[in-house]
Amino acid sequence: MFQFPNDFDPQPSLENDLLVLCPLARADIDELAMAASDPAIWAGHPARNRYQRDIFDGYFTVLLNIGGALLVRDRATEDVIGCSAFYTDPSAPSRLSIGFTFLTCSHWGGSTNKALKSLMLDHLYKHNSEAWFHIGIHNMRSQAATMKLGALLAHEADLDLGGGPQSWRCYCLTRESWKARLLNGDTKI
Repeated sequence: MFQFPNDFDPQPSLENDLLVLCPLARADIDELAMAASDPAIWAGHPARNRYQRDIFDGYFTVLLNIGGALLVRDRATEDVIGCSAFYTDPSAPSRLSIGFTFLTCSHWGGSTNKALKSLMLDHLYKHNSEAWFHIGIHNMRSQAATMKLGALLAHEADLDLGGGPQSWRCYCLTRESWKARLLNGDTKI
């Protein structure tokens, strides 16, 4: 569905002290569905019923079709704790984006989101100087988490990112802003 630049690997294997990211495969459906089965994960999301297995199965197919989806495991426990994906903006295909992210509630509010985004941003910034995030206009939790990374709201747009046309808030995080945030030792990410 999404076209990636020739020199960009959309499904790398990445890891740090907290997480292991690997390409999402069809065989991961049961573990990822279990991680997604808590209704609290989706409470502020436009797809509030995604915790239901039949709804999740459709979402899983979308993830596989993206071509850049990554399974997220807790390094210490090896448990699947969510997923994220690289994709491109259909209205600006040269823009590399990060999204389709969810984490289990046990990994909210700590260092997991920073560890996840650090791995993905470091990979993305080897190929592009901007990272884009598209967030549903009512998904305040994800908007706040994205702004904590240093991303700025650039515009709103109606885009089809795999689930039909929807309104999105489009945030941009430049390589320079991300590096400055890290150099300043920002612990609020």
